[in-house]
Amino acid sequence: MKISDLLKERETTVSFEVFPPKQWDKIDGTKAVVREMAKSSPDFMSVTYGASGSGAGFTMEIAKEIKDSGIVPLSHLTCLTSTKDKIHSVLEGLKENHIENILALRGDIPKDFDFPDELHFKYAYQLIEEINDVGDFCIGGACYPEMHPESGNRVEDMEHLKEKADCGLSFLTTQMFFDNSIFFDFCERCQIKGINIPIIAGIMPITNANQMKRTLELSNATVPKKFYRIMDHFGDNPESMKQAGIVYAAEQIIDLMANGFSHIHIYTMNHPDVAAEITKMLPCR
Repeated sequence: MKISDLLKERETTVSFEVFPPKQWDKIDGTKAVVREMAKSSPDFMSVTYGASGSGAGFTMEIAKEIKDSGIVPLSHLTCLTSTKDKIHSVLEGLKENHIENILALRGDIPKDFDFPDELHFKYAYQLIEEINDVGDFCIGGACYPEMHPESGNRVEDMEHLKEKADCGLSFLTTQMFFDNSIFFDFCERCQIKGINIPIIAGIMPITNANQMKRTLELSNATVPKKFYRIMDHFGDNPESMKQAGIVYAAEQIIDLMANGFSHIHIYTMNHPDVAAEITKMLPCR
């Protein structure tokens, strides 16, 4: 089933993200994570792409496990470090396995990375156009409520997002955010710009202090004072911090739904118990 149809048919959707292992001998463990998460009945599950494109086979294997578990799979695909031939090979594999949904991403720029333009796609919109030419896929893209880190300003950021959306995206999924007002402002800017496809809110449950540090280094997301107070009070008690992080994420999602934003994607960090506890707290489940 295509995610574009899911978003039309269901007023509320809750989805999970998992990431594949870095070594093949860990693949069965990740498959077990998928099967456990499937018990929470997410509307779909996404699987990230291996670093530098090296784990494309791992991503495919996990996407197949998601499908075999009775859940709609969304396979990430990055283009910056994969040649055009490699991209076409992955797309053929997705077709063969009847995986209809792709999250098309440029990918992070590795340090000291250089590549010939004729062999690679440089931007996500080029990948999106190619996927549309190759087959009948439902394509999603990423967006940044607090602006893409490489954009010079918000005007430039929205111009690039509009260009990407107009290439044939069916939906957008946001980078993580912890302050809903930032998301609301972003959605308003999208409406003004004429970006009218569904926007799925990406929520990251922070369940320990080290995770917060890594998350901020990767995303530069704004953290409300409320959450810092939670960290100060519960951060030294791992179990209490875990529960506080779950509650914070659930309350954030409930507030989004109360304000009319009912498509939610949870960055689970491969923790089925966290995903399950958040899901149980939502009034729609």
